[in-house]
Amino acid sequence: MTRKKVKLAFIENDTARKTTYKKRTKGLLKKVEELSTLCGIDACAIVYGPYDPQPEIWPSTSGVEKVLLKFKTAPEFDQSRRMVDQESFLKQRIGKAEKQLKRQWADNKETETTMLMFQCLNAGNVEQNDMSMDVLNDLSCMIDHNLRKIGRRIESGDSENPIESQVMAAQSQVQLPMAPPPPLLPPPPPPPTVPDNDDIEMMSRLGWV
Repeated sequence: MTRKKVKLAFIENDTARKTTYKKRTKGLLKKVEELSTLCGIDACAIVYGPYDPQPEIWPSTSGVEKVLLKFKTAPEFDQSRRMVDQESFLKQRIGKAEKQLKRQWADNKETETTMLMFQCLNAGNVEQNDMSMDVLNDLSCMIDHNLRKIGRRIESGDSENPIESQVMAAQSQVQLPMAPPPPLLPPPPPPPTVPDNDDIEMMSRLGWV
């Protein structure tokens, strides 16, 4: 049977908090003992609590002094290599959370731009006239990216419909009401940086320019 997940928050009830303190302190000291025995290392524990005038220690006063003396005589680099206090630990957690937030923001922005691109494709034009330059630039970059991707897939002989795959992938990420894309002919590979006259004529017939 799976143990119920405990909410990590301050326990308001004094009796419940004291009971939890006793139970967790006993378990912590037991884990330190197991770690020392199983791994053959020097370890100690000192727990200052609000319910006892003296701290709880393991294994003994002399054992704690021995471990602390060994720690203090070690080089300073070894002492601080993996040491964290409450402030540094919280900074690490905040840093990880900020990275996850930035990654999620980028994913959301890419998905929204993809959906906007397909909505404009269905309508045949850009329906939202109040879009900012940043949104238009993102939309332009997304279109260029997909044209290059489609061109590479056509050149490689991939028989899968790239437009349909793009639509299905975007719809699976964001549930927005939209009509299915109209049947389209496979677009040509993206034009070169300096198009020749034939490319310009072809793009003009397709309405690209």
